[in-house]
Amino acid sequence: MNIVVAAGGTGGHLYPAVALAREFIRQDPASAVLFVGTERGIESKVLPREGFALAKITAKPVMGRGVRRAVGAVLALPLGLWQSIALLRARRAQLVIGIGGYTSPPVLVAAFLLGIPRVILEPNAYPGLANKVLGPIADLVFLAFDAAAPYFRRARVRVVGTPIRRAFYDAGEGAVSGRQGRKTLLVFGGSQGAHAINQAMVEALPHLRAEREGLAVIHQTGEADHGWVKEAYRTAGFEAQAEVVPFLFDMPRAVQSADLVVSRSGAVSLAELTACGKAAILIPLPTAIYHHQERNARVMEGAGAAVVLLQQDLTGPKLAQTIEALLGDRDRLLSMGGRSRALGRTDSAESIVRDCLTLVGGTHDVDKSGHGAARTRSCGGAS
Repeated sequence: MNIVVAAGGTGGHLYPAVALAREFIRQDPASAVLFVGTERGIESKVLPREGFALAKITAKPVMGRGVRRAVGAVLALPLGLWQSIALLRARRAQLVIGIGGYTSPPVLVAAFLLGIPRVILEPNAYPGLANKVLGPIADLVFLAFDAAAPYFRRARVRVVGTPIRRAFYDAGEGAVSGRQGRKTLLVFGGSQGAHAINQAMVEALPHLRAEREGLAVIHQTGEADHGWVKEAYRTAGFEAQAEVVPFLFDMPRAVQSADLVVSRSGAVSLAELTACGKAAILIPLPTAIYHHQERNARVMEGAGAAVVLLQQDLTGPKLAQTIEALLGDRDRLLSMGGRSRALGRTDSAESIVRDCLTLVGGTHDVDKSGHGAARTRSCGGAS
């Protein structure tokens, strides 16, 4: 089957799509998957490493960019639509998948005009603008949260969770947290990093000196902040036990090795953390459209799997105090990890692919590799 996936811009859009692409190929090895993105997103950097082809179209973000840029984005839609029609015809696409974001509208509308089956995936509790607009022309709508269902035609909705890469749980069996006897702290702020989290973590380092010998840190900073954050770790005396990088291509390894995670609360990040049963300190992005990150974080907090620190209240000393309190309480870490794991769902990609293959009339054997049933395994917990 020839599948075209419109996804990119951020890791929150791209990585669920990568998980789906791999699952299509696992269930139906004859599948061919092409991603559609733009020059501006992370897809150009990530997809070559993941082994997938990328076609680029003209598309620009509408939301949160001001009136002038929003008008420019709307004016770019006809060109993006024309490019998408040509691409889908050349590819002989049999299924089109949209994950939201500004690449989805031209590709999904092109599929609608050409009569190609189309589905969308919404990973957040409150749907983004693109998916709400595209909902009426989608054959199926896959949701991570039932709370998003009222925004779509119920007969087309499937609540399946957020697809994540199998590496988060397949390779995690037997994974051991901690490095050389140290507790491991993972810090990241999404695919582009988060300046506020980077700043708070740097300010927390002097307050964590007592923990230095027993602590290992993996910190994804984003490209913009990498240099000065790495230097701050060296100055604070953490250089020997800190892995400070602009981008973590092997996020499954990082999450599996962590005893505690400090992060934003995007839907994909939380799906990965809960699949691996990880305790977390969550710092929601305050400018996220519809405040969906805080809504996501409160679900984790309410279940006892996370501590939420709002960015407006975030300071280095407060972050250090919270890190110390959690890492110093093994029983609480284990309890939080268990509660996190209880929220996780690891069969999302399998469920979506099965429904998509049924939609296009494909035949498949869901038990080709012994993984047809819902998955309940997860990564190693806190040590």
